[in-house]
Amino acid sequence: MQLGLKNDEIKLESYTPEWKDEFIKIKKELMKYTKLEDYRIEHIGSTAIKGMSAKPLIDIVVGVDDLQKVDKPLLKSFSKVGFLRLKVERPGGIVLAKFTDDTYKEKTHFIHLVEYQNELWNNLIFFRDHLNSNEDASKQYLEIKLEYLKASSTGVSEYTDFKEVFVKEIFAKRTD
Repeated sequence: MQLGLKNDEIKLESYTPEWKDEFIKIKKELMKYTKLEDYRIEHIGSTAIKGMSAKPLIDIVVGVDDLQKVDKPLLKSFSKVGFLRLKVERPGGIVLAKFTDDTYKEKTHFIHLVEYQNELWNNLIFFRDHLNSNEDASKQYLEIKLEYLKASSTGVSEYTDFKEVFVKEIFAKRTD
């Protein structure tokens, strides 16, 4: 298993169960250094969907009580596992990444730090679970991703925008 993408690069790798193994390894490290509870660290994104081709990046959502109270000691704890805060502005979240080396050109993992059990947390978990339990939705999502790749192998923002309508349709199915 080879993880990593350069800035703005888009490529898909065939599903491998090694993605789950990598998540479990990182989760254990995060729990050790951050003292966060097990249930506040979840594997999300396409690498968490069985059989789904995905960008070779492990996406992790970490739930905290209050984003406004995220402090330097917590961020320092993430850095002990190799995660650095990115200067990415996301509504309702803080983004951290792990890199292949200290050139910081190739990312291998993302942490999406959000408020535990708020709307974003619930949507991300629901999306993963829905695609894992709904083969038609999973196939449709893969088709959308492949359609984008026919036209381009760059443009992370454009790739995300291209998938947005589908993602929001899945979020809208959430009933809790």
